[in-house]
Amino acid sequence: MTLLAIDWGVVGIKAGQLILCLSILVILHELGHFLPAKWFKCRVEKFYLFFDPWFSLFKKKVGETFYGIGWLPLGGYVKISGMIDESMDKEQLKQPAQPWEFRSKPAWQRLIIMIGGVTVNLILGFFLFAMILWTWGEDYVPTENLKYGVYADSLGTRIGVKDGDRIIAVNNKKIEKVGTVGTEIIMNQAKQITIERNGEQKVLDIPEGFIRQLIKNKLGGFTYVRFPLIVDSVLPAARISNGNLLKGDRVINYNGTPITYSTDLPKDEIKNKTITLKLLRNDKDTVSADVYFNEKSETNIAFQPMNKVLGNRHIDYTFAQSLPAGVSKGWHTLVMNVKNFKLLFTSKEVKPSDSLGSFLSIGSMFAPKWDWQIFWSMTALLSIVLAFMNILPIPGLDGGHVVFTVYEMITGHKPSDKFMEYAQMVGMVILLGLMAYALGLDIFRFFK
Repeated sequence: MTLLAIDWGVVGIKAGQLILCLSILVILHELGHFLPAKWFKCRVEKFYLFFDPWFSLFKKKVGETFYGIGWLPLGGYVKISGMIDESMDKEQLKQPAQPWEFRSKPAWQRLIIMIGGVTVNLILGFFLFAMILWTWGEDYVPTENLKYGVYADSLGTRIGVKDGDRIIAVNNKKIEKVGTVGTEIIMNQAKQITIERNGEQKVLDIPEGFIRQLIKNKLGGFTYVRFPLIVDSVLPAARISNGNLLKGDRVINYNGTPITYSTDLPKDEIKNKTITLKLLRNDKDTVSADVYFNEKSETNIAFQPMNKVLGNRHIDYTFAQSLPAGVSKGWHTLVMNVKNFKLLFTSKEVKPSDSLGSFLSIGSMFAPKWDWQIFWSMTALLSIVLAFMNILPIPGLDGGHVVFTVYEMITGHKPSDKFMEYAQMVGMVILLGLMAYALGLDIFRFFK
């Protein structure tokens, strides 16, 4: 892959969404620390969006606090007087403790200050999920609507899945929604799936190594939903040298090869070529058109999406209904994150080298075109993820401070400033190492 092959317009749109999302999450997370610190009469010296090593993009002092924007978009921070944090300000700790300093406050106040960011991120995630459901509702394709079954790719055929099968259960748990099978297999370390073939059910065993390959493929290479290719619209940029296509036309042949489903069109064979498509019009007439497919196998012809062809289930929520539903969805997201983290240490199939990713991986998850529903869904997801990651008991994270504070509350003995200083240094080394490792993995995947 070369830099010239990258669609920089798409990269820019995704980067813009990522930066806006991080800005919202970081500002609200730091407010979760800032507000209780002010309530408990702590002096807050800095409130920063993004990090500012060596220089700031913007800085303004209001009262006793400098508000600013750093140039390194990897997080943010509030610097509270008398607290050992990312700034590693040792000089302040050499002086006698002052009443406005963090270290002078009772342990219960310090605990509230430290868990404030995580609390805000959890509430934000629940709230955003609720508002998404209230605004757009919920849409999914029920499993029973897969009347054409699935196309079995290499991983699917490896465990005995055949074209036309319907996967109806994972580890005897019924699959309600299309698109959830891969995640269910990974999260539950499934040993078997149940498929329906020609009206009969059959159990297929999942061999060792399958789940790891599924993770490495990012859920690809397993099965894909089959549905007819039906023209929805033809964009002006479409290059059709002979014939025409109309809304409702169904593709039944390409260059003499029959097509029944969307998965029958081999993308690698049609790149940078003009292909003769035969189409069924009005369920009775056969017409043809010569269509150019670019280097990405795209044509600027929009085909009907899966949910339109197979049938979509839509659920509307009132404002009152959306609140508990949003909390439920947020809680499910949190549980899935905890499960995924646990699997890194307990599963032979889940490896950090396959699962970890940096901000590059996160940015790639946003839509190539600005879509507010997807943007807010990603923001809600990342807010829950940020809450979970920050509460981990690692020095340098909120969870590390919480552990030491709880220890003090239980034993009545406060860890020394020197111990806290060394713990913070160790935590920062661990976190920076993990970030560098994740970034290295993304770069390796890109060039590979």
